[in-house]
Amino acid sequence: MKLTFSGLFFFLLVNLCSAQKTDFVFTPVSDSLKENANAVVRLNQLDINIVSQRDMNIKTQRVITVLNEKGLAEIDAYQHYDKRTTIKNIEATVYDSSGKEIKKIRRKDFTDQSSAGGSTLFSDNRYLYLNYTPISYPFTVIFNCEIQTSTTAFIPVWYPLSGYFLSVEKSVLNVTYHNALGFKKKESQFSDFKIKKASDTDTKLSYLATNILAQKPEDYSPVFKDLYPKVAMSLEYFNLEGIDGNAKDWKEYGKWFSDKILTGTTNLPEETKTKIKALVGNETDPVKKAKIVYQFVQEKSRYVSIKVGIGGWKPMLASDVDRLGYGDCKALSNYTRALLDAVGVPSYYTELYGDSNLMDIDEDFFSIQGNHAILCVPDKDKYVFLECTSQDDPFGYQANFTDNRKVIVIKPDGGEIIRTKIYNPLENSQSSKGSYIIDDKGHFSGQVNIMSEGSQYGTRERVQKLQPTEKESHYKEYWNNINNLKLGKITFTNNKENIQFTEDVQISAIDYGKLTGNKIIFTVDAFNQSSGNVKRIRNRKNPFQIQRGYLDTDEIEINLPTSFAIEFLPSNFELKGKFGEYKTEIIKKENNKLTYKRSIFINKGNYSNKEFDEYRLFMEQVSKNDNAKIILTKN
Repeated sequence: MKLTFSGLFFFLLVNLCSAQKTDFVFTPVSDSLKENANAVVRLNQLDINIVSQRDMNIKTQRVITVLNEKGLAEIDAYQHYDKRTTIKNIEATVYDSSGKEIKKIRRKDFTDQSSAGGSTLFSDNRYLYLNYTPISYPFTVIFNCEIQTSTTAFIPVWYPLSGYFLSVEKSVLNVTYHNALGFKKKESQFSDFKIKKASDTDTKLSYLATNILAQKPEDYSPVFKDLYPKVAMSLEYFNLEGIDGNAKDWKEYGKWFSDKILTGTTNLPEETKTKIKALVGNETDPVKKAKIVYQFVQEKSRYVSIKVGIGGWKPMLASDVDRLGYGDCKALSNYTRALLDAVGVPSYYTELYGDSNLMDIDEDFFSIQGNHAILCVPDKDKYVFLECTSQDDPFGYQANFTDNRKVIVIKPDGGEIIRTKIYNPLENSQSSKGSYIIDDKGHFSGQVNIMSEGSQYGTRERVQKLQPTEKESHYKEYWNNINNLKLGKITFTNNKENIQFTEDVQISAIDYGKLTGNKIIFTVDAFNQSSGNVKRIRNRKNPFQIQRGYLDTDEIEINLPTSFAIEFLPSNFELKGKFGEYKTEIIKKENNKLTYKRSIFINKGNYSNKEFDEYRLFMEQVSKNDNAKIILTKN
C-alpha cells in the first residue's frame, strides 16, 4: 500500500492513539493513584468540534480501571439522545486485570431507556447505557462515543476530576470552534492541580490534566463543583432546541428569552380571566392579590415533568395548563404569571438551581444554567418568590430548596441576577415546651409541643404527610436517646399564614431512668438532644460551610418521684464562640419539680479548614452537656 505524507501522518496518529489506549490496559496503576480510590480514570478525552451555530460534534474516549464494586458507577458509559442529538457511534471493550479482552459491547448491546421517570409525564429524551456485571476486580473498560447535535447552547463542562474516591491519570479537553460564534470560557479551581493549557487561540482550546489523586469527601464542605477544577464554556451565538439565540451577557439573555421563548405563552381563556378576577374582587394590594392567585394555582394544578422538544426550556402554553390542570416547574410558573397579569400584578419568570445545597447562577459568566423555574413578584423595594410546583408550600416560602442563591430573573427589558430570600438564623427557629414525669421505677411519660419556623418549618412540616409506620420511625429516630419509646397521641397544626408548624406529641418509655441500688440515674435533656456529632477529620483540606443557622429554645418541666431526693444536679452551663451560643439552666421548684431550660444558636457562615476542629470541639461540648445526668437517691 502506497501512502502519501499526509496519509502516513494520519495512519501514525490513529495507531498512536490506539497504542495509548492499549497501554492503559496493560500498564499497572501506580500506587499513588490507587490510594483512596475505588476507580482510576486512565484516560478521559473530550473532543468538541463546534462546526456552526447549529452543529456540534462531541467525541468521548474514556479508559477506566475499576478497582472494586464501589467504583462501578464511575464507568460512566452512557449517552443521552433526542430528536436533535444523534449518537453516531457508541461502543465499549472490557479487559481483565492482565489486559485480556473479556467482552466487546456494540451499540445493540447497550440498554436503551427513556429518560422519563418518577413524575415525568412526557419525554422524548432517551439514553443508552452500559449494563455490565463484572466477574472479578480489577477490570478496565474502554468506552468510545460520538454524538452530533444541533443544540449548541449547552457545551459540556470539563471536569478533570468528576467525583470523590476517583483518581485521574490523564484527562484531555480539545475544543475547536469558529471565532465568529463568540466562544467564551471560564477556568475555576486550577491552582492546586496539574493542569496545563496546551492551546488557546481564536479557534482552538486544549487542556491536559495529569495525576490527580483521589479525594475523600469532608463533612460540611461546599458543593463538589465549587472545590475542584472545571472549565465552563459558552457561545454568544447558539441554538437552543431549534431556536437560534444571541446573547453575550445575562441582560441580553433575558431579553432574548423573553422575546423568543416566553412570548405568546401566557394567553388564557376569557372564562378563566373572569373567574380569577372574581376571586380577587376589590383587593388592590398586589401581594394580597398574588396570594389569592397562588392558592388558586395550588388547588387547581399538580406538578408533572415535561421534556418534549424544547419542553426542557420553553413552558407549556398557559391555556394548556389551565385546561389540563398540570405542568412542570416552567409551565406552572408561567401559568401563575399569566393569572397575575390578568389581575394587574407584574411578575417575572425566574431560572435557578433548585437544591438543598446553596447553588448560585454564575453571575460573572453567561451560559445557559439552572435546573428549575420559579416566579418572582415585585413587592415595593423587594421581591417575593413563589414555588409554583408545590400544592402545600405557604405563599412565598423558599427555605431548603430555593433560598439564599443567585438567580436569573427574566424581565422584558433583559435578565437580572438577584439573590433569593435569606433566612436569618434567628428565623430558623424551633421552640419546645413540655413536661415529663419520672416515676419511682424510672419509667418516663411526657408530652411536648414543638413549634418550628423558617428552614425548620420545611424540615418538620413534612412529618404530617408520612404514613403511620413512617411517622413512628421518624419519631423513634428523632428521639433515639429514649430507649423503649412508645408514641401516644400526635396532633399537628400547620399555620401557613404565619408559616409555623406545631407538633403536640405524647410519649412514654419504660426504664428511661436506670435503677442502681437505691438510685435512679437519667438524662435531663429528653426532648432535644443535639445530634450534631461532628467527626474528627485529620489534616482537613477543604473549607467548611454552615449553610443555614438556627435557634432552638426548650423549656421542660420535670416531675420527680416523691419517694426520691436529688443527690446530684448538673451545673448550669454557658458556651459562646464564633459559631454560636449554647446555654442550659436547671431551676429547682417545690414538690420535687424542676424546670430545664436550654437554648442553642448556630450561626451560618463560611470558615477555613483550620477552624473546623474548633467547631468540632464546640459541638462536642454541646453534645456532652446535652447528655448530662441527674442522680436521685431513695428517701
